[in-house]
Amino acid sequence: MTTLPTAGPPAALDLSADLADLLQAVCDVESVSGAETRLADAVEAALSACAHLEVLRDGDAVVARTHLGRASRVVVAGHLDTVPLGRREDGSPNLPTWRTGEGAGAVVHGRGTCDMKGGVAVALSLAASLVEPTRDVTWVFYDHEEVEAELNGLGRLVASHPDWLAGDVAVLGEPTSAAVEGGCNGTLRVEVHLRGVPAHSARPWRGRNAVHAAAPLLALLAEHDPGEREVDGLVFRQSLQAVGIRGGTAGNVVPDACVVTVNHRFAPDRTLAQAEADLRELLAGYEVVRTDGAEGARPGLDRPAAAAVVAATGEEPRAKLGWTDVARFSALGVPAVNLGPGDPLLAHADDERCPVADLHRCADVLRTWLTEPQQDGLQERGGPSGGRAAGASATITP
Repeated sequence: MTTLPTAGPPAALDLSADLADLLQAVCDVESVSGAETRLADAVEAALSACAHLEVLRDGDAVVARTHLGRASRVVVAGHLDTVPLGRREDGSPNLPTWRTGEGAGAVVHGRGTCDMKGGVAVALSLAASLVEPTRDVTWVFYDHEEVEAELNGLGRLVASHPDWLAGDVAVLGEPTSAAVEGGCNGTLRVEVHLRGVPAHSARPWRGRNAVHAAAPLLALLAEHDPGEREVDGLVFRQSLQAVGIRGGTAGNVVPDACVVTVNHRFAPDRTLAQAEADLRELLAGYEVVRTDGAEGARPGLDRPAAAAVVAATGEEPRAKLGWTDVARFSALGVPAVNLGPGDPLLAHADDERCPVADLHRCADVLRTWLTEPQQDGLQERGGPSGGRAAGASATITP
């Protein structure tokens, strides 16, 4: 059972601070999923001090946007929550953050530094400093990304305030080692229920062991390779894993039930329904119950606005193997890419960390792209986008 942090005194964020200092300040406001309010309050307060931004709030999601009447609008988004705290090598929690190294080799360590408060720190810094970008910008900071899809704060905004998320292209600050990762795999979670017959463990022949019945299922999952699929020029590696198992009632009873939880990450050329049908075919004969799922997103890098983000990095894009909220923007018809500091392989790890150089690399790429003359081929909007007056703040209670 995860214990959520208790509310502390109001936190203050200095958005003009050095990026590494700002990252540590954001991370040190603990915000495990379900306990984002204190950080959301700090983000709202800091952004509300920026006269060039309209600030909106829904629950623990904060949105800030410019209204300059530019030819296009960019959405830059990131989640405020983290997975529960991990442990340092000495057994102590991996918060507060700490820093090692100096200069270009400096690294910030601790929960959330990689996934994904590095991206949040970059976005907050740019939101405050880019007073007159050449594209209108909507900055989105939201809650509940690290838990079940139905709780996702961005999903709530999609349902309740889709106009807050309107744009020509979106950038998610998920960790990518400061390179563009296009699209994302979809995700499907199911439970496989195995039935047995209880008996005394001293007389197992009178029963049927449901936990033992999981052995051929686990072997099937271990041996199955879902392979790679090329989608729009990017190669997506798929996976199929048993991620949990439970069963048994007592130490002297043959288990009459066992449940194996299975997670499938599938390439975005298949829909969630197609992936589920394929998985059920693989698991034919087993009792399968779907518990969670989310569509993937095709890269969409052929869209001019998305291609412009890639061009700004000067590097070849890669496929995003994990699921991210680019899928939600894709469903809205908004091409989206992942671009953020930190190695995605370190997300959720106890030794999570973020190179300071990645922070500056991402900030430089986004600053250049958001301030250079537009060459996306988009037509002038003809005036500011709709919404409240600049600098206003609105709060909606969920």
